[in-house]
This record gives sequence, C-alpha cells and structure tokens, in this order.
Amino acid sequence: MSSSDDTGTLGKAIHLLDLIASAQDALRFSDLLKLTGQPKGSLHRQLRHLVVEGLVDISPDGAYQPGIRLLKFASRAWARNTVRKLAEPHMKVLHEITGETVHFGMLRGAEIVYLDKLESRQAVRMHSQVGNASPVYCTGIGKAAISCLPEDRLADLVHQMRFHRYTASTIADAAALQDALGPIRQRGYAEDLEEHQAGICCVAASIVVASQNFIGGISVTAPVFRAGPSEREKWVAPVRQAASSIAEDMTHGLSPAHQDR
Repeated sequence: MSSSDDTGTLGKAIHLLDLIASAQDALRFSDLLKLTGQPKGSLHRQLRHLVVEGLVDISPDGAYQPGIRLLKFASRAWARNTVRKLAEPHMKVLHEITGETVHFGMLRGAEIVYLDKLESRQAVRMHSQVGNASPVYCTGIGKAAISCLPEDRLADLVHQMRFHRYTASTIADAAALQDALGPIRQRGYAEDLEEHQAGICCVAASIVVASQNFIGGISVTAPVFRAGPSEREKWVAPVRQAASSIAEDMTHGLSPAHQDR
C-alpha cells in the first residue's frame, strides 16, 4: 500500500472518530454510512478496527460511542498540554478577580476549541466543556481571535463559514461579521452579548503568539443578569492583562532555549 493510501486510510479513521465523538446522540451504522459516504465494506472494516483498538465502543442497542481508550488519550493530552499549563495561573488570577467562568481557547478553522475552563463560584452558571468547539462568529474569543488575522486569511475563513442563528442576537452573515470586527480591533477586546446562548454574555481578548503559530483568546463569561454594562467594563482590563501575560509566557516558555534547560 502506498503512503498516500496510508494517509487516506488514517484520515478516514480520524474523520470517523470525530463524527462519533462530536455527535450529541450516539450514531448507528446507517447514520455513519450517510455521513461518510463510504462503501459499506470499508466502513465496516474501519469501525471494526476502531472497536478492537478500544477507540470506539458499541452500545447494547448497536450505536457507536467514544471508547475508553480514546477518553484516556484525551485526558492525558489535556493534563500534559504545555500551553494550558502556561495559561492556568493567569486564568486563576482572572477567576479570582471576577468570580465568574473563565475560558481559554484556540482558533481551529472557523471554530474556537476550548482548552481549559475555570467554573464560576456562583450558583447559576453556563454549560460548557473543555474540548468542545464553538463557531467564531458568535463567541467572544472567536471574534477576538479572528480580528487579528491578516485580511487575506480572514477573507478565506469568512468565505468558508456557514452562519447559523442561535439567538436573535447572533451575527448571521459575513457583512455583519466584518462590520463587528472593526470596533473589536480598535478597542482591543470583544463581547458576546447573548449571541451564542440566550442569557449569556462574555468579554474576551485575543492571544496571538506568532512564533508558535497560536491564535486564541481568554474570556470571562456570566449570565446577563449578573453582568450588565458596568460589570463587563470592569472585566476589560483584567481580561486584556491576562491575555497579554499568557502571550508573553507562551513566547518565552515555549521557546527552544527554554525547553532545552
């Protein structure tokens, strides 16, 4: 088998894992057949290999779900992630100042993947999980991150987006997103005002480390009844400071000189 065939097989297996792990409800063989467009025989073989390796499990009703081995990989990757470790102390400072939920995420395509989270100390909180991804156009970290992209890369990314209106406040088209990014660049932070989840808002700042090819951000998130304009204004300076400190630590902490010590 050629190297290109090997790459294709691996890519299909990863795509299968991604579908199974990302699905809100466990997927059956017929679901995966429609989603992948693969021949039945090839799909059967790939699923069988994934099950044998413990990366996928079959539920009693015949549906496919993430396997225990895959969860172990994810847990170890999260625990050993150097970027997350560098960000953690600054997240804790921001969490102590605000008392609200703090998210740290990175740009991946047209989504923000959440690398870490510190939960609010308040009784009413938002639902989110480390490892989940959210669209950039309706999240604070997402808008902050893409506001730093070069114009050509931003144009390509926006062209790929498929806008979905999650709430009445969601940015629903490319023109509206471009209009929103100008003020974000000028003031140095972004807000999500019930754009992804009704009743939830956030203040976010971008983290850009060119030497590490990292673009992401950090945010403070809370229910709107606890976070009016005056409260969000108080978060701006601490959020921007946290973003700046993380970027500085990533620049030095991930440098080859530092890693050789």
